[in-house]
Amino acid sequence: MQVFGSWNHLFGKVRPAVATAAMTLAASAAITGQASADPAADIHYVALGDSFAAGAGVFPQTELATCSRSAVNYPALVAKELGVASFKDVTCGGATLDDLTSPQRGVVSGTAAPQFDALTPDTTLVTMTMGGNDIGLASQALRCGNLLPEPYGTSCADTFTANGTDTFAERTKALAPGYGNAIDEIRSRAPEATIVIVGYPTAARAGACPEQQPTWPRDADYLQGVLVDLNALLHNVAAAHGAIFVDTAASSIGHDMCATPDQQWINGLIPSLSTPSFVPLHPNTFGEENIAQQVVATLR
Repeated sequence: MQVFGSWNHLFGKVRPAVATAAMTLAASAAITGQASADPAADIHYVALGDSFAAGAGVFPQTELATCSRSAVNYPALVAKELGVASFKDVTCGGATLDDLTSPQRGVVSGTAAPQFDALTPDTTLVTMTMGGNDIGLASQALRCGNLLPEPYGTSCADTFTANGTDTFAERTKALAPGYGNAIDEIRSRAPEATIVIVGYPTAARAGACPEQQPTWPRDADYLQGVLVDLNALLHNVAAAHGAIFVDTAASSIGHDMCATPDQQWINGLIPSLSTPSFVPLHPNTFGEENIAQQVVATLR
């Protein structure tokens, strides 16, 4: 199925850039009298993050019970394309910033080590997708499902903005200091690393699709607005702390939960049976591939 063009087509575009980098290194080595080297041999990659990075529910899985980590999540695809010298994927479903420095209880069973334990002074590339669980979005979004049309049900948008306080806006704003500290700690543990903060994809188009997904239009718009605000905060914090931000929202427009099954990159409240993925409101196989494309394009 060709959703966005073949992976090999993307790789064909990336390889010339890699070759150019290799030639530059070779020329530099000749000037300094050092032997030339493959740039990929110097890439020691650590992937941090939550279920969007882990590929929760995307099969095949390499680690299901503790972290729901997919063998074809975006970090694995990035590592394969870059041909890295080493790769540590410690992404884990349900992860928050606290789980970067503390053990995390598994999704079903077991315990995951603190994600920062994977970082070393030799690490040269770090990607991280984090924040959705910190503001409670993943656990609360399912409350926006309504099988019947208004007024037979409760609007989650009304619930989350009751008494003049926007719950998610407040939580998102409060996330900034801790997120900045996390980026600084990554740099402290891996001072030579390029740090890449990867944003969240588009989940729903304006008005959504109540005839297809059991969500009232204004509730879907509210949730999408939360994602927009979260991505904006991640972009700003990354810039303030010297990290790179990768936008995945723009490229996934039109491939949200309302798209036809062959164009859908993120599951709806009722996941499609057309892709081997089952976690609601999370990227499916094609969504993980698109995120990987955006990361590679940025690094290129």
